[in-house]
Amino acid sequence: MQRSLHIDPLKCTGCLQCEMACSYHAEGAFNPSRSRIKVFTFHEAGRFAPYTCTQCDEAWCMHACPVEAITTDLETGAKVVSESKCVGCKVCTIACPFGTINYHHVSGKVVKCDLCGGDPECAKACPTDAITWIDADWTGLDRMRASAEKSLAGVAAS
Repeated sequence: MQRSLHIDPLKCTGCLQCEMACSYHAEGAFNPSRSRIKVFTFHEAGRFAPYTCTQCDEAWCMHACPVEAITTDLETGAKVVSESKCVGCKVCTIACPFGTINYHHVSGKVVKCDLCGGDPECAKACPTDAITWIDADWTGLDRMRASAEKSLAGVAAS
């Protein structure tokens, strides 16, 4: 069964536990700047939104890589960067429409979310369930159902 990250920004409090867990897992340091997930702050609205690689089916980053350093982990579905193959050209960072691949200045390679090999630390660390690790077939179903119920309630009230 394929799984995926589900992010609900309405539940995010901006605590940055996801960034801390990710950076520690990936880099061995509690340093949000080294995290593969970022929490964006919308000051005016007082809102936060966790954001990371969406693991696209037709991943532009993977197709753009001239040395085929990005491959799909068949078990997790994650697009994984092979540090030994990556030449640090950054073509994938340009190709990604979401900006979720970053150049790591220390290694001279690119880094991105690899779903922690199928056990994402960000989801385990999130105290509000703003980030959850769910069956990929159910991604968005709850939101679709809630939206449909809201629409039906609006029709019934008319």
